[in-house]
Amino acid sequence: MDLAFIPSPSVGVVHLGPIPLRGYAFCIIIGVFVGVWLGNRRWVQRGGRTGTVADIAVWAVPFGLVGGRLYHVITTYEPYFGKNGHPLDAFKVWQGGLGIWGAVALGALGAWIGCRRRGIPMPAYADALAPGLAIGQAIGRWGNWFNQELYGKPTDLPWALKIDPDPAIGRIGGTYHPTFLYESLWCLGVAALVIWADKRFRLGHGRVFALYVAAYCTGRAWIEYMRVDEAHHILGMRLNVWTALIVFVLAVVYMIVSSKKAPGREEIVEPEWQLGEGAQNGAEGTGAGKGVKLDKADTAEKVEKSETSDKAEKIDKADEGADGDAEGSAAVGKKGAPADGKGEDATGAERADGSASGSAKAAGSAGGAKS
Repeated sequence: MDLAFIPSPSVGVVHLGPIPLRGYAFCIIIGVFVGVWLGNRRWVQRGGRTGTVADIAVWAVPFGLVGGRLYHVITTYEPYFGKNGHPLDAFKVWQGGLGIWGAVALGALGAWIGCRRRGIPMPAYADALAPGLAIGQAIGRWGNWFNQELYGKPTDLPWALKIDPDPAIGRIGGTYHPTFLYESLWCLGVAALVIWADKRFRLGHGRVFALYVAAYCTGRAWIEYMRVDEAHHILGMRLNVWTALIVFVLAVVYMIVSSKKAPGREEIVEPEWQLGEGAQNGAEGTGAGKGVKLDKADTAEKVEKSETSDKAEKIDKADEGADGDAEGSAAVGKKGAPADGKGEDATGAERADGSASGSAKAAGSAGGAKS
């Protein structure tokens, strides 16, 4: 008799009138929101704009859901396209069945599209999102608890998971290893590791995301060995174990190569926003425009106006200086001249006489030279 165990929910769905509220879907949705929230905070800390992570997530999340479902259906096709299968059940995502490998792969494609449309480097976005992804996975794994699926081998440990029998799907009741809980806790540890390493070593250019992938794969490999659900085997190992090993190697190789080609961290993660903000602050000289996004046309226009204004100001100052010199010369002339103006005539005559005398002397010198 088991003295302690983790009970499973008696139902995985609650109906609010005609609307079904499914525990599995709730866990996925909450995980997405938490992941985007944390990703947004990290993005802003790196110099990005608030809301950019959510804007790109509009592309990444749908792609990820489709990719996760495709991976599950392809690698576990028997219930859908095998003998006595039901193809339409492949669309019933709420019943469970999302492969993390497909979700990350196709979700990355959606994120790439979103980043490209915003002119944002994909590696920087992935680095900001990595810890949030791990925490989102930790929350999403509790959806398996509501569906009573993906548990491990039988055990009588105090934290064993109680599974109810269901002859319709061949589920045998008993107490099993709560592999969903193991993976959930592991993902929380991965998030903590990634956040610490990012602060400690100032990782960048996709290496934060690569660390998340490598750390997750390490845990997924040993957790996968404990599971007893149906799975394809290659050379005696479950398919997901092979996937974890291959992806782990790729992540480590990326970290090594990236650290040599692009050490350090990106200084600018959202060029259009950060450079536009700097141009506006420089043009206005007050910083009052901080926090206002400028597009490329606005930025160029403001910079051009600033340069034109500076040139006009310099010309005005030069004109003022010239006028000042002229006024000073006139003042000097007036100061030394008599009131009746005769002094000016006398001065002119004296200058003329001096010039004539100088010419006569020059002519005499020239004559002496010829002789």
